[in-house]
Amino acid sequence: MKYAIILCFITSLFACQEVKRKEDHYVIEVKKAVVSPSLDGKVTESCWNLSPWYSIDQNWLGAAYTHEDFSGRYKLSWDEDALYLLVEIQDDSLYDWHEDPLVRWWDDDCVEVFIDEDNSGGLHQFSHNAFGYHVALDGHVVDLGPDHQPGLYDDHIRSARRTEGTTSLWEMAVRVYPDTYQAGSNVQPVRLHAGKKIGFAVAYCDNDGSQERENFIGSVFILGTDKNQAWIDADILGTLSLVE
Repeated sequence: MKYAIILCFITSLFACQEVKRKEDHYVIEVKKAVVSPSLDGKVTESCWNLSPWYSIDQNWLGAAYTHEDFSGRYKLSWDEDALYLLVEIQDDSLYDWHEDPLVRWWDDDCVEVFIDEDNSGGLHQFSHNAFGYHVALDGHVVDLGPDHQPGLYDDHIRSARRTEGTTSLWEMAVRVYPDTYQAGSNVQPVRLHAGKKIGFAVAYCDNDGSQERENFIGSVFILGTDKNQAWIDADILGTLSLVE
């Protein structure tokens, strides 16, 4: 009888606990591309004309910066194979000090793309519960793996960059992988469809010639004083809602 009461108590305790779920915020409806972008940096496809601009203007790390130093914005589209991202960066100095893509990759100028395939939120610093891809000026893509080491994920994001003066346009095709992904495995990217939700944010690491980046500027507001959290906690990511 005693054990039955204990078992009943434990069962009731678990039943009363709420399952923590990521709250949808910064929700963006993303329209499907009729013609997929060709990734040439020329931005001629209709999907870009039909997509609004969204700002990259939240200073996650570093001192206040001026509009002349940096401004950024982005557009989104999708098809069954990939999420498409157009990023426009106004930066008075592009800096790529570390030739080895796996050495201090976050301290060079780069676009960072955060993807949570099932929009579940939660920690992902050293897991593929979500991805924090750093897309370098040379096109290499870096993220931390479950082994706590950086790796190249060049087959996850194809990109093209065109720079004129202080303006850089990045076109990217992001293949969206589930949290079961493992390096060297045969896990395939998911097929995207209308109605799917994806956790998402985009950011820029801005370095004007220092040993460390001066700023890390993102697309979503983060509460608290330590705003450098997107690479750790997918709960802060916005939500993309795919529509036809």
